[in-house]
Amino acid sequence: MARKPNILFIMTDQQRADHVGFMGNSVVQTPHLDGLAASGCVFENAWVSNPVCMPNRATILTGRMPTAHGVIFNDRSLDWYANTFVRQLRADGYRTALLGKSHLQHGMSRNAVVDFRGEGAVLSSEPAGWDQYEDFERYADGLPEDPNDFYGFEKIALSIDHGARVTGHHLHWALERGARREDLLTPHDHTAPGHKRSEEWWQIYEAPYEEQFHSTRFVTERTQQFIQECSEQDEPWMALCSYPDPHHPVCPPGPWFDRHNPDDMPLPGSRHDSLEHAPAHLRIFQGVHPANQRDWVAPCGYGNDRLLSQAIAATFGMIEMVDDGVGQILAQLEDLGVRDNTIIVFTSDHGDMMGDHGLFLKGFMHYRGTLQVPLVIDAPGLPALRTQGLSSSIDIAPTLLELCSLAGYDGIQGNSLAPMLSDGSARVRDHVLIEDDVATITAKLTPIPAKTRTVITEQYRYTRNSKGEEQLMDLLADPDEMQDLTAVKHPDRAAMMEVLADALIAADDAGRGAPTQGGHVAGLT
Repeated sequence: MARKPNILFIMTDQQRADHVGFMGNSVVQTPHLDGLAASGCVFENAWVSNPVCMPNRATILTGRMPTAHGVIFNDRSLDWYANTFVRQLRADGYRTALLGKSHLQHGMSRNAVVDFRGEGAVLSSEPAGWDQYEDFERYADGLPEDPNDFYGFEKIALSIDHGARVTGHHLHWALERGARREDLLTPHDHTAPGHKRSEEWWQIYEAPYEEQFHSTRFVTERTQQFIQECSEQDEPWMALCSYPDPHHPVCPPGPWFDRHNPDDMPLPGSRHDSLEHAPAHLRIFQGVHPANQRDWVAPCGYGNDRLLSQAIAATFGMIEMVDDGVGQILAQLEDLGVRDNTIIVFTSDHGDMMGDHGLFLKGFMHYRGTLQVPLVIDAPGLPALRTQGLSSSIDIAPTLLELCSLAGYDGIQGNSLAPMLSDGSARVRDHVLIEDDVATITAKLTPIPAKTRTVITEQYRYTRNSKGEEQLMDLLADPDEMQDLTAVKHPDRAAMMEVLADALIAADDAGRGAPTQGGHVAGLT
C-alpha cells in the first residue's frame, strides 16, 4: 500500500502576492520560498475569497464561502461543528496540528470590532466556552486544557496576537526561555515597549525582546517538534504552520528590523491616485493618517512617503525572518527523508494595500493589493510549473483532499486545482468570487458598505457594493488599476455584471442544515 503523503501547510498573515521573490520582487529576499516555488506549481493568478483574516481563514479550512460557513467578518467564530478538510484527514488516520495563528475564533478581534447590542439571530447550542479558545485572557496566568478537537486539529499551539505582543501558548513558551513578561504582554498602542520607533507611526518599531522569543521562532520550533514526533512514530501528518507575520504592527526583532534601508524602498506610483471615481469610503480612508486610525487595525491612508518606506522596509524584514524559518523546516524534511512524500502549500490569508492608491492595510478596499495572494503547491511526483489560470483560497481544501485520495463533503464550493498541478494550460474556473461584509451595526456606524462583491476573470475585475457603487478594471491592460472603466461606459460592464450574478447564484449555499448520515466527527463528543 502506498504511503499517505504528509502535508505541510505554510500560511502567513497579510502578505501581498508581490511581496515574495518568486512573484517578481527583487528587493525582499526569500530564497527558501523561491526554492519551494521552483519545485512546485506557482499560481500567478491566485485570489482570496474575502480580504479579511477570519472569513478567509475559515474558507481555507472549510472550502466554503464566508456567507456559507457564517464567518463573514472578524466579529464571529467558525461554527464549532463545521466540517473541514482537516477533520477528513484526521478521520483517515492523520496526525493534525495547528501551530501559530489560528483566528478561526473571534477572541483576538474582540477589542477591534463593534459588538451587537442585543440578542443574536440564532441561540447557541454549542458546548460552553466553545468560542473562547482564542481569548488572550485565557492564557494570561497559565496554560489551560486544550480541546481534543479544534476544527479537526488534535494539537494546537497558538500565537494569538500580532507584532511584538505575545499571548497564547506563545507567551508561556517565551517565558520559559527567559523572556520578560513586561516585554511580551503589551498594549496595542503607542505605549508598547520597543526600540527605534518611527516618528511617523507608532506601529513601526523594533521588538523589545531578542529574536529567539518572536512568533516566527515559536511557530518554526513547534512545527519542527510536531513533524519530528510524527516521523519518529511513522505516522502521516498534516501541520498548519501559521505565521502571524507580516501583519502589522510592523516590528520584527533585531537583526531583522534593520535589514533594509527605508530610503531604498520602491514606492507604488499609484499612491497619488485621486480615487475620483472610486467608492466614497475609499476616499475617506485615504484621508485618514495611520496615526489617526479609529483603532490599530482600521483601514486608512498611507500617511506620507517616509512612513510608507519605513513600513515596507520593516515588513520585508518580517517576511525574510519567516523565510528563514521556512528554510529550517524544509531542511528538516530533507534530513528526515520525508520531503519526497510531503505536499507543501504556501499562501497568505490576504494582502495589504501598502500605499497602493494612497491606501493602507486591508479590508473593504477591493484592489489587487489586498485581493491577490501568493500560492504555491508542491506535490510529490508532479512537475515544476507556473500557471496563469485563476485560483482561489476556497480551492485549497478540495485540492488537498483530492491529492490525499479523500472524498469531499457536502457544501464544499471550491474547485480542486489538481488538474493545474500537472498542466499549466489547464483551467478549473473562469472567475473568482470575492465577498466582503461587515456587521449591520458596523455599517451603520462607519462609512463602510455593508456588502461588497467582486468577480475576477483573467482579464477584468468588477466590484459592486450595497450602496450601488461599482468599479471595472482591465487587469491585463491596466495592472495598476488606475482607470475605472465604468466611468467611460465600457461595453463589457454588462457582461461582467452577468458574471457576478451567476457567481452569486452559484455561491448560494445549500449545505448548512442538510440531512447527513449522523455527522460524526472524530474527537468530538
